[in-house]
Amino acid sequence: MSNYAWSYGEILEAVEEITNEGQPAFIHGDRVITWGDFKRRSNNLARNLLANGVRPGDKIAFYMRNCPEYPEGIAAGFKAGLVHVNVNYRYIEHELIYLIDNSDATVVVYQSEFQHYVDDIREQLPGVKHWLAVDNGKRSSYEDMANAGDGSSPGRIHSPDDLLFLYTGGTTGMPKGVMWRHDDLFQVLGAGGNPRIGIPPCENLSEFMERLKTNPRPVNMPLPPIMHGTGLLSAIGAMASGGTCVTLPSRSFEPALALEAIEKHKVTATTIVGDAFARPMVEELDANPRKYDISSLGVMNSSGVMWTREVKAGLLRHNENLMLSDGFSSSEAIGLGTSLMTKDQEIEVASFTLGPRCKVFTEDLREIKPGSGEAGMVAVCGFLPMGYYKDQEKTDKTFKVIDGVRYSIPGDWVRVEDDGSLTLLGRGSNCINTAGEKVYPEEVEEALKFHDGVADALVVGVKDDKWGQSITAVVQMNDGAAFDELDIKEFSRKHLAAYKIPKNILVKEDLERAPNGKADYKSIKEFAEASLGIET
Repeated sequence: MSNYAWSYGEILEAVEEITNEGQPAFIHGDRVITWGDFKRRSNNLARNLLANGVRPGDKIAFYMRNCPEYPEGIAAGFKAGLVHVNVNYRYIEHELIYLIDNSDATVVVYQSEFQHYVDDIREQLPGVKHWLAVDNGKRSSYEDMANAGDGSSPGRIHSPDDLLFLYTGGTTGMPKGVMWRHDDLFQVLGAGGNPRIGIPPCENLSEFMERLKTNPRPVNMPLPPIMHGTGLLSAIGAMASGGTCVTLPSRSFEPALALEAIEKHKVTATTIVGDAFARPMVEELDANPRKYDISSLGVMNSSGVMWTREVKAGLLRHNENLMLSDGFSSSEAIGLGTSLMTKDQEIEVASFTLGPRCKVFTEDLREIKPGSGEAGMVAVCGFLPMGYYKDQEKTDKTFKVIDGVRYSIPGDWVRVEDDGSLTLLGRGSNCINTAGEKVYPEEVEEALKFHDGVADALVVGVKDDKWGQSITAVVQMNDGAAFDELDIKEFSRKHLAAYKIPKNILVKEDLERAPNGKADYKSIKEFAEASLGIET
């Protein structure tokens, strides 16, 4: 823990002073933005927003795919004291209106490809004073603001209480805005250190700058959309460390492009979301074992969904020096647990080391002891969000004070083993109650994905007159693999207790995970019910 009061605006301005202006800040396909241009453009954008009626504390929403203007705009917002708001570019009109209105955004930065949506919604959002279009570096309202001025700093005094909103879809209802103070967010991410590998946090800004001067700058490549927390924190991490952020120009994930970019730009760390990204990369590497040089890659980080041991082992076959870091976190609870795997250290599937500021509680807030066999909800204390923006009920439900300590309890169920490790069971809202037994989908999904023919699996509970709910799996098969329900059921007996084996296994060509790798359990359940003729 550092006693310094951190703010990303202050950090960025200090980093700019010690970073070579010719070094790439952002690389996006053939586009390269240097640190000198990044400093000039983000300063101009910040100054021009403030000069046109935007005030510190106002909200700036980003409705964009991955591109250099996204992190550049975030940096401008930090410098001007504006509150970042992420907008899911897959939303349609009513969802866009809800989020932008709920966040009280006064500025919206959007890509020109979404102009038709903006035209449809802007009259219903009178609180938005500035709509800034981005057009891949071409002349636009955003470019006009970024290029007008002498590039000098807006000169604002930054505060650790500056905010960043991280809107999360969650499992039910409309998206909620998680409110992070800059100081809390930078501290929970290590404050310039990395406790997982023994690097302590920096005591102050000067120490952080000295570290950056002596250490190699990172080259981060976030593969998920920056609009989601996993990609966003990777991009911000690159900026705050004076490094380079590499993004891919493709609309959907293309493993060959990712591997080519790792080699070409000597990427040192990449961020993924579990098997949805890692498995296609392994398949491409296996198919072309001498085509790609990924030796520069030292760390691959994942968060949000499970990442199977088989796929991790596949990556290590192609880069034995790689460290695979599986983070157990959510938008409102960073650092619930971690799982590290290297060539010398294998880990169990769905097993994490409990975070240093974490405990596990029952629903009545009784602490669970290791080895008890009880399932409980994992909780984290320390550096936490303030809560959900304009949603006190949800804030009170998630953030609890236990024995005088404030915890974030997002609802992830785990079992604490004898050695203190966590076995991830799943989000409580997806828990299946079958004949009085609680079954957590992730545990069954991971067992099914051990089958050689199964590429991906999702598990839901459907209405059952006898059992209350019956466990139903929907699988996506590997190319060329034949679907055999009985074979998969028989295989699962090696890994699951009898009551956890799916009563039904269905096949679907594509499980249609979101770009960030997360599953849409609602649509999968609807597919299962329709396939089984179940009326709801």
